[in-house]
Amino acid sequence: MKTRSSRSRATPWVLVLASVLAGVLVSMPADARAQLSFDTDAVDAIFADFDTPQTPGCALGIVSDGRLVYGRGYGIANLEHDIPITTRSVFRSGSVSKQFTGAVAAIAAMDGHLSLEDELRTWVPEIPDYGSRLTLLHALNHTSGLRDYLTLMSLRGLRGDDFYSEAELITRQAAQEELNFDPGSEYLYSNSGYFLLTEAISRAVGMSFREYADEVLFGPLGMSNSHFHDDHDHIVPLRADGYAPLREGGFRTSMTTLDMIGDGGVYTSVEDMVRWLTAQDRDDLRSGLNQIVQAPGMLASGEEIPYALGLTHGTYRGLPTIGHGGSFVGFRAHTLRFPTEGIGLVTLCNRSDGDPGTRTRRVADVVLGNRLGPAPDEPESQGREPSGVPARRPADADAYVGSYYSTELDVVYRVEMSGNDLRVRAGAAIDEAIYQISGDTLAAGETRPDDRLEPGLIFRFQRDGPRVTGFELDAGRVVHLRFRRVSDAP
Repeated sequence: MKTRSSRSRATPWVLVLASVLAGVLVSMPADARAQLSFDTDAVDAIFADFDTPQTPGCALGIVSDGRLVYGRGYGIANLEHDIPITTRSVFRSGSVSKQFTGAVAAIAAMDGHLSLEDELRTWVPEIPDYGSRLTLLHALNHTSGLRDYLTLMSLRGLRGDDFYSEAELITRQAAQEELNFDPGSEYLYSNSGYFLLTEAISRAVGMSFREYADEVLFGPLGMSNSHFHDDHDHIVPLRADGYAPLREGGFRTSMTTLDMIGDGGVYTSVEDMVRWLTAQDRDDLRSGLNQIVQAPGMLASGEEIPYALGLTHGTYRGLPTIGHGGSFVGFRAHTLRFPTEGIGLVTLCNRSDGDPGTRTRRVADVVLGNRLGPAPDEPESQGREPSGVPARRPADADAYVGSYYSTELDVVYRVEMSGNDLRVRAGAAIDEAIYQISGDTLAAGETRPDDRLEPGLIFRFQRDGPRVTGFELDAGRVVHLRFRRVSDAP
């Protein structure tokens, strides 16, 4: 291995970090390190923009043969106290958590507490009967059709740092009159399925999901610094705080008070993830578990999908991969295993612009070297059709002005004229200009300098004669929300 550059040894905080990392690397047998040879300077260069004592950053782990063959922290875990990131720093992992939820669900099934083919309503009867079998396995593979709760709550006008309880969330989920699609017929990512799974498993096993996960997964693997964070007031030793960059420079704290788990909520470290990635390779947590959690999902049509119980199957430069990304508040995470090569990579970041997926793949380029196929071609920008749609002001904007109510969201949307703009407003978070796409289909979203719109919210207004009476709203992971026009909105 190449030694780190003199630049990396220039500041005292890096000396502290280097001493920690030296303990990690020296503790491993020399023959384990020799099994994999790569340029560590090239790996460090991938994180060079974060390798400063002024910014948050990432922790990296490269795992081979059950060992952390290279691990480093880049940047600061806590800007207020100048605490550097190390391989022991504990990060919120976002949707990387889903693979743990999938494994816990499979273990609960193996232990006879439930079946993955059980209907969700068997364990969470608050959810309506939608006329089709909606199973736990549908929820695990994002084929349930359940509307995504994070999207639902944002459509209520809640901001990202607003608080709501699990009970409130179940009430809102139960108010949904329909699904996005019939269970099993399509794939559409939904955090709701994973949140409701934790409720189902908790009720089936007779303890909190966090306790059960500690008992059957984190405890047996010795992941002593990992847990499902179901209490935002709980103190987390060695925690890295989350941050988001400011336009004018610097950072702001970006954390959450939400206590939902299953879809996210796992706090973990690089050192703990070594144990998890190794267990996925060796199937040594429960014999036969990997066969369950790594089996790709299937649609009712028989079509195979790449998603499987919190893991995504794919390829990178010709090699099979299994992994998942995570993104919530000021944290970003990515795991990527190359099962045919026995290599696992994990990147945990405490900044919302960390882009761990790209960085992890660049680490793979260095570590796997000539085992990889040709690098993918860079996309050509010239000659491409411009993305988005023209941002046109509605010809008869006054026809849409009014108040609209959704029973499913229990919220009023107000469509109003503001100067020359037609705007939609709701709660504290929604205040956007809306533009005409075609006919009575309008949209709100990000407008670009070339006056094209990237739609985020799509409104399909309905009329009774000339009068607009309501609309259906599509918003990515939620579709066909119905609003009716009302005259007595508060």
